[in-house]
Amino acid sequence: MSDQFTLEDVNVALSPMERFEEYLQSKGKRVTQPRRILVDHVFSKHEHFDADTLIDELSKMAAGPNRVSRPTVYRSLTELVEAGLLRKLDIAGRAVYEHDYGYPDHDHLYCTQCQQLFEFHSEELAKIRDAVAKEQHFRVTGHKFIVNGVCVECQHKARRPKRKVDLI
Repeated sequence: MSDQFTLEDVNVALSPMERFEEYLQSKGKRVTQPRRILVDHVFSKHEHFDADTLIDELSKMAAGPNRVSRPTVYRSLTELVEAGLLRKLDIAGRAVYEHDYGYPDHDHLYCTQCQQLFEFHSEELAKIRDAVAKEQHFRVTGHKFIVNGVCVECQHKARRPKRKVDLI
């Protein structure tokens, strides 16, 4: 993707863990070791993920008292969304999560074949959104824009000539 659509860095005052701890304390909830493990793992890389993928990754990491249970994952994902740390996207009937805190506004291209998400930012789309909102006397609090289609790799796979082995 061209530099024109790349995402810029956003500076934040608190780390994701500090922000989550602050949120949990405001709700009278404890900061447990499994929650710490989960937040550290989620924010150690930037990828879109679903709950099942996260559960699989966490089960390979920790065992015994540091194990993160399935209910803890689901409960924590909901809390991370409520705390403004993650954004939940509903794509093709499944919940997909991505970083929201410390991450710039952006939109997505979604490949309906390989199910990959590609992020981009467009000032032009933001201007159109704001102009329409202003015309309608509407206060924008956020948006989700997902363009469905087929990525270049899947397009090339579809063009590959059929071989006899493909017919078996």
